[in-house]
Amino acid sequence: MEDNRKSGMIESEKEIVYSQTIKAGKRIYYIDVKKNRRDEMYLSITESKKIIQGEGENATVTFEKHKIFLYREDFAKFVSSLNDAIGFVVAEQGEYVPHYPAEGPAAAEEAKEEKVDIDIDF
Repeated sequence: MEDNRKSGMIESEKEIVYSQTIKAGKRIYYIDVKKNRRDEMYLSITESKKIIQGEGENATVTFEKHKIFLYREDFAKFVSSLNDAIGFVVAEQGEYVPHYPAEGPAAAEEAKEEKVDIDIDF
C-alpha cells in the first residue's frame, strides 16, 4: 500500500465523487467512490463502530474504523463472493428477522416504505 506521506496526498484529500451512508445500530458503514491521482475510480468501504468507555461524566467516546479499498478490476469477483456468502448464511439460518422494533428517523422512513394491506369483512 502506498504511503500517503510520500505521495503528498492524505486519504481525506482524495476526491469523493459519490457517497452513501448506512446506519446500523452502533455501526455506520460509509461507501465512497473516490478518484486517485490518475482519475481512476475505486470504492472505499469504511465501518465505523462507536466505542463508549467508562460511565457517566467520565465516559469517553471513540470510534474504531476499518477500511477496505476495492478496485474496479476486482468488483465482479467481490460481488460474486459476497452473494455466495450471503446465500450460505440465508440457507443456514434463514432471512434476518429483527428481534425488536428499530428506533430513530431511519426506522420511521423504513416503516413508511412498508405497505401493509388489511382487508377485513364484517
